[in-house]
Amino acid sequence: MSGEVAVVAFAQTKHVARDRERNEVELIIPVVREAIERSGIPRHEIGFTASGSCDYLAGGPFSFVMGLDAVGAWPPIRESHVEADAAWALHEAWVAILTGEVDSALVYGFGKSSLGDVHEIMTLQTDPYHVAPLWPSMVDLAALQASALLAAGEVTERDLAEVAARCRTAALDNPNAVVAEAVDADELLARPITHPPLRDADVFPVTDGAAAVVLAAGDLARDVCSRPAWISGLDHRIEPQALGVRDLTTSRSTALAGANAGASAGGLDAAELHTQFSHEEPILRQALGLGDGVDVNPSGGPLTANPVMSTGLIRIGEIAARIHDGRIDRGLAHASQGPALQQNLVCVMEAR
Repeated sequence: MSGEVAVVAFAQTKHVARDRERNEVELIIPVVREAIERSGIPRHEIGFTASGSCDYLAGGPFSFVMGLDAVGAWPPIRESHVEADAAWALHEAWVAILTGEVDSALVYGFGKSSLGDVHEIMTLQTDPYHVAPLWPSMVDLAALQASALLAAGEVTERDLAEVAARCRTAALDNPNAVVAEAVDADELLARPITHPPLRDADVFPVTDGAAAVVLAAGDLARDVCSRPAWISGLDHRIEPQALGVRDLTTSRSTALAGANAGASAGGLDAAELHTQFSHEEPILRQALGLGDGVDVNPSGGPLTANPVMSTGLIRIGEIAARIHDGRIDRGLAHASQGPALQQNLVCVMEAR
């Protein structure tokens, strides 16, 4: 069993609110090609391919199979798929490398949220017996969580506005962001509340896009990458499905995943969090014990670009890219899936 696995390459699309020219395959092809070229590993030598997507976005069964046209499935390849954010596909690939079955893997995620109403589509992730029939959108459930957080006195509306303002300003340096502007909390607080208690700036923008990373084991990673982003810890946990049996103001699953991944060891320079809504950042900061010295969502995060089913993978890629070019030495990436931070994955990476 190999104990060393690193991210050696990362690529993503220049995300847009609505891509009218390309289908999913055409979104995937450039990022897969770029990630493989950056990895230095020939395509035919990559041992495993894993992807993450959501059939409901495309509106057809097994639509992920179409994505294989972008990676080339002939001659036959070893391939897998998760109906979830591609961060969970990366977890599967990581396990495959750890067990020694393969020494490299390509992981990609994709989604065109603009094809339908993504706020309503994601209702299908909720309890099919007690919640889904009421048809609360994902924004409705996020607003419920934000209301609980505000009522508990854990945050104020200004705190949320400051999160949104910081992300939008940080995105000015991110060419892949959909939303970017130099703005402060006062300006955002002056804007109307659209999803009480949330404003538009507190909610992710609809985004079309894709991303890919390449993982490699031990000596192979050292051979192809001058500064690999070594995965020192990776874990994911889940909250109860029933919203009424958990405290929406905390994230016990994130805290547990973070502890198992080594987040509590400290020394983190930056963290990319899968915060689709502004109120999620303080919840995750508390769960992961992130202090003021940690640069949170330096890319702008999902509040500025949220290509569903690859957003979590992008968080891992953004931290890996900063390790690759020497901007940071140790970082944390977080991915989430489901309503009100139901499922959470934490990945800690470092340079050695």
